[in-house]
Amino acid sequence: MSIDTLHIKGMVCPRCIMAVEGVLSKHKIEYIKVILGEVHLFKPLDEEQEKKLETELVTLGFEILSSRKSQLIEKIKNAVIQMVHHQNHPEKIGRLSEQLPILLGHSYSSLSMLFSEVEGQTIEKYFILQKTEKAKELLIYEELNISEIAYKLNYSSSQHLSRQFKDITGMTPSSFKKAKHLSRRSLNDI
Repeated sequence: MSIDTLHIKGMVCPRCIMAVEGVLSKHKIEYIKVILGEVHLFKPLDEEQEKKLETELVTLGFEILSSRKSQLIEKIKNAVIQMVHHQNHPEKIGRLSEQLPILLGHSYSSLSMLFSEVEGQTIEKYFILQKTEKAKELLIYEELNISEIAYKLNYSSSQHLSRQFKDITGMTPSSFKKAKHLSRRSLNDI
C-alpha cells in the first residue's frame, strides 16, 4: 500500500480538520487520517483530483503546499499552535528548543534559521504571539483570573504574562478584559 501525504497551509483547529475531511469526502478521495496541516492518503491523487481539491481548499482559506521549505514552516507553526492552543498540560507549553526537534526531526538551530528567513520573525516571537492570542481568548471567556491564565500558559508569573501581553497588545490584560471592543487575531494571521 502506498501512502501519500498532502501538506496543507491554514489548518489550525479541529474545525479545520473537519472542513478538509468534508472536502475529501465530497470528492470521494479516500484518506487514512487528517491532522493539523496534513492529509494522509491511501494513494497519490491524479492531476484532475488535485486541481479540484486545491480549488475547493483555497475557497475555504487553505492551500496545498508543495515546497519542502513551506511544508516545514507549516509544521513548525502547527506544532506551536498545538502546543499553545490544543492541550491542557501547562508544563508542555514552552521549551521550544527541546520539543520542536523531537516533533519535527530537525535541529532547533536549523528550524530557527529557516523560520526567521521565511517568516521574518523568530519562532520565539511567533510562540509569544500565539500565547498572547490564547491569553486573549481566556480573558474574553472570563473563566480564569490573570494568575490562573499565567499558570495555564506556563508563564513564570502573572507579572511576566502582563509584561509580554502589554508589549504585544499595548494594553494590560485587565485593560483588555475591560475594553468594550475585544479583538483577537485569526491564528492563520499571526
